[in-house]
Amino acid sequence: MSTSTVHLISGLPRSGSTLLSALLRQNPRFNAAITSPICSLFSAVLPRMSGSAEFAPFFSDERRYRILQALFWSYHHLDPARQAQVVFDTNRSWTAKLALVDKLFPSARVICCVRDVPWVIDSVEKMVRRNPAHVSNLFNNKSVRNVYGRVDNLMDWGTGLIGLAWSSLREAWFGENANKLIVLRYESLAREPAQTMERLYRALGEQPFPHDFENVAYEEDEFDHRFGMPGLHTVKRRVEFVERATVLPPDIFRKYADSNFWMNEKLNTKGALVL
Repeated sequence: MSTSTVHLISGLPRSGSTLLSALLRQNPRFNAAITSPICSLFSAVLPRMSGSAEFAPFFSDERRYRILQALFWSYHHLDPARQAQVVFDTNRSWTAKLALVDKLFPSARVICCVRDVPWVIDSVEKMVRRNPAHVSNLFNNKSVRNVYGRVDNLMDWGTGLIGLAWSSLREAWFGENANKLIVLRYESLAREPAQTMERLYRALGEQPFPHDFENVAYEEDEFDHRFGMPGLHTVKRRVEFVERATVLPPDIFRKYADSNFWMNEKLNTKGALVL
């Protein structure tokens, strides 16, 4: 097994996780990228080792944990000369697996990238309109015909791109492992990148690093085109917050305006850190 430190990146889509990964990659001690398949691999492997599976009796909990850890490190294996001291694995489903995370990586923190929910919806809709000749895999129902249908699809708690991530984050926020969470607001990262990254490093117990916020670069063109959403993971070179008008109808914007539960200190009963 590797001796590298593990932290996880999760949270809401279109909320700065790619920007965060691009910044973290500037630090030669760190390895970070967009969504990895590890969480999905865990979900595929676990049913084969538990429940009513044929070979479940041959697996103790300890053996299951060892296999999952081996799977994680097999994926994140790098040439020894390039082996990072800190590995960040990104997947929006980590927030729904905090109990497992605590068993596999007890010291790991889960950085949850968030953004005002109406603006998350707005960002997805804006991306859809930017690519009118593509049919995106973002939607479970390819027949959604207008913004109202797309938003209903996106916000489904069980399967929607935003709704599932939001409900999983809410589960983690109110769960027994909420103290592992570092909730990183996109608004903070974009408006005050230096101060926000300094606070993040401090929370992770890492030494400060001089990030270049004027020269950030990241893209995953092949992945984005296969996903039917060119430009989905392209990061602008300069970190800045751009004010603009929403593309959403006002009734949709109002409907989700009170969904930012992480902004309510009275609801932060488990001590999650909000940056």
